[in-house]
Amino acid sequence: MSEGAAIYENKPLVAPPPQLAKHAPVSQREAQRLLALARTDPAAYWAEIASELDWFATWDRTLEGSLGAFRYFVGGMSNVSFNCVDRFAEQRPNQVALFYEREDGLREVWSYRNLRDEVSRLAAALSRAGIRQGDRVAIYMSNIPEVFAAVQACYRIGAIYSILFAGFSAEAVHDRLVDLEPRLVIVADGSVRRGRVVPLKETLDQALDDVSSVERVVVIPRLRRDVPMQPGRDVSYEDFLADSPAFFPPVPLEANEPGFVIYTSGTSAKPKGLVHAGIGFLVGAYANVKWSLALRPDDVYWCTADVGWLTFPIFALVGGLAHGATLVIYEGAMDYPDPGRFYRILGRYRVTKLFTSPTLLRMLRRAGDAWVCNTDDLVLVSLVGEPLDPETWYWTRDVLGGGHIFVNNTYGQSETGTAWASSMVGLTPTKPGSCGHTLPGYVAEVVDEDGRPVPPGQLGYLTLTAPFPCLARTVFRDPARYRNTYFERFPGRYFSADAAVIDPDGQLWVSGRVDDVIKVSGHRIGTMELEAALINHPAVSEAAVIGVPDPIKGEVPMAFVIVRQGYSPSEALEQELIDSVVRAVGSYARPKQVVLLQNLPRTRSGKIMRRLLRDLVIYGEIRGDTSALENPEALEELQRLRV
Repeated sequence: MSEGAAIYENKPLVAPPPQLAKHAPVSQREAQRLLALARTDPAAYWAEIASELDWFATWDRTLEGSLGAFRYFVGGMSNVSFNCVDRFAEQRPNQVALFYEREDGLREVWSYRNLRDEVSRLAAALSRAGIRQGDRVAIYMSNIPEVFAAVQACYRIGAIYSILFAGFSAEAVHDRLVDLEPRLVIVADGSVRRGRVVPLKETLDQALDDVSSVERVVVIPRLRRDVPMQPGRDVSYEDFLADSPAFFPPVPLEANEPGFVIYTSGTSAKPKGLVHAGIGFLVGAYANVKWSLALRPDDVYWCTADVGWLTFPIFALVGGLAHGATLVIYEGAMDYPDPGRFYRILGRYRVTKLFTSPTLLRMLRRAGDAWVCNTDDLVLVSLVGEPLDPETWYWTRDVLGGGHIFVNNTYGQSETGTAWASSMVGLTPTKPGSCGHTLPGYVAEVVDEDGRPVPPGQLGYLTLTAPFPCLARTVFRDPARYRNTYFERFPGRYFSADAAVIDPDGQLWVSGRVDDVIKVSGHRIGTMELEAALINHPAVSEAAVIGVPDPIKGEVPMAFVIVRQGYSPSEALEQELIDSVVRAVGSYARPKQVVLLQNLPRTRSGKIMRRLLRDLVIYGEIRGDTSALENPEALEELQRLRV
């Protein structure tokens, strides 16, 4: 067996159910034509996709340059806000754009006309405040309707925005503001999560110490809290928008002008600001939603991600709106006060399509099947974020979805600006646990240490070999870091830093970060294989595996496992789990230890922070950035266990 084969071995291709074919965005013949075109001429494919959007002036050249320094739709003039809001406000102004619900019960309904009016008023106010094309605006809020207005208003006037995750500490916000140097910040007075107030305005005030660039702070009174206001700098949202017109025209922008900066948390203290072109991102997000969700005007669609992570702009803020669908947005914890919250939202809005994370699905599965209800309208669950184990795939289809839904796992990164591996909904199959296939317009290859393509079924380094419109164009203020991080390791290729297998059927299986590939006595093992073996055991709810140094073998696996209700931690269970890995993968993959616990460190979006587990085990302390950590108590539990 070639290295990596255990990931996909014996996994069947699953075709989309017949009822989903009516949701397919194109015919089978057209899909095959586009796939063939994209293989031979990716730029021509992207030109066809871009032509489905509205342009003020067409482009002179579709593609100029190559990976590391390229431009798409050169000279083309358009506006993201016009494509996401105006088109639908004019065609169907009374259609619901946003169903909003907050954890404490507050609900609002915004039509496309309401949304365009709010976007226009805020764009006019920003312009009146002196914000011009290329100026930076920071947005610090949670999943609320005004975040849609703020993002689209920035797009409307050509301001460069950056959304700061509402769960960040003052220090993390400060670091990003220092780097971004925004002239204006838009902040909510607070948010709610698990019954507690998240004091966003006070956190921002701490973060603004020594940030001299900020001239104005606009405060949205979402919770109607009494918050400190600094005279001359702070202004209420209502006062800021006073006397703004109900319509403010969108500014024509060249396709390669920067649209936003998104900061990624790394192992160093300095966050990395990825710069995306506004129109390029729009084209990629529009195509991504077209294939991975096949949104239609009559869909009610819910993206459960936090606005602070790029999943939400791709699949809701930009990609979702660009298809004119009705979106559900929820502010709060998905399982508060109980797991029934998720199902009640499904039923209240009769959600037809869902975009979520494997972690949320595993949480729902762990809560028990008795909670499952209100899923009759659901036809599709698409997801991204972490490897999806086959058992959760089948549970989602057969229990959550009653056997009638299609489960579409996808793969992408903040850098790529899209989930570029996916099934084409209603058109192409998937495999339980895979990330689907490479979507049109992306050219993926798995290579060895020397950059040579490896055969199907062999584990290697995941790369992309051709530019595409939504790829990040640089790192803000640090172009050398951009080149060195993504294009130096394999010249002529974008290096994802992920290990992966493309199987003989063309399905992508991502094993994890290159750092998450463990080399035991010369055998390369992806942590996803080991985690899948553990999750197969009935006692295991979730699992995370890391590699730890070993004087003989170089590295050995170490596993962290959350035990299901009804099972008790014991030495016997630990041994059972070790044996299950040996049976599934081989004796060379035997874990050094299996740690049984109640919680794992994770981000608010649910991703397990394996890097922090490595820090604790290898160094005895946390060395990297913890600004994205949702549950510090998980680290306390690990330290009590003397991991």
